[in-house]
Amino acid sequence: MPRIRGASIGEHHERVWADLAEALRQLLLERDYDAITMGHIAARAGLARNTLYNYARDKGALVLALTERAGRPTVERVAAIAARSADPAAHRLREIIEAVLAAFRDPALQLMFRPGPASAVAEVPKGPDSPFHAIVLEVENVVRDGIAREEFRDVGDVRLTVALLSGVMRAGAEGLGSVSFEATVRAARKIILAALAHHPGSTGQSSSNSKQ
Repeated sequence: MPRIRGASIGEHHERVWADLAEALRQLLLERDYDAITMGHIAARAGLARNTLYNYARDKGALVLALTERAGRPTVERVAAIAARSADPAAHRLREIIEAVLAAFRDPALQLMFRPGPASAVAEVPKGPDSPFHAIVLEVENVVRDGIAREEFRDVGDVRLTVALLSGVMRAGAEGLGSVSFEATVRAARKIILAALAHHPGSTGQSSSNSKQ
């Protein structure tokens, strides 16, 4: 019978998931993603290969599950920030930008989403099936709220605008290894809030958008 890693079955499963995440981090630092097998991951995590298949049917499913688990605290954090409807939309958006970029400092997310050896990005679905789709929806709601309050200009297609601005966040996350976190947050805030600010001569409030 396999050794239980914890005082309960629930604690055992949490520890196994943590070991799997660390195993994949280490392996991605050593070799290309395509060269990693389920056998490699099981051995590095101290599991029998058959046991690993109880957690994921294949490598793609394992990467997706690990990504979802690593990103879960950030999804909850963003939802809490977005729900603070008494706060100006611009202030909430500034906090969300920092929270999301902070999450990408976690090697588990950096290695899975950055180019190069971490080509596991191909395993992570886009759109509604993405583990981070909930964050996109929260940002869309904050932007709509800002438009309704005239903090932001009417961008027309909010969904498209947020999708385009998410590219700024992706670029910032990919550059965290070469640019300081603080500088990345400042630049991302500046670009994103400038895109939502009222144009010169337009009506509405824009002062809160320009504060960095």
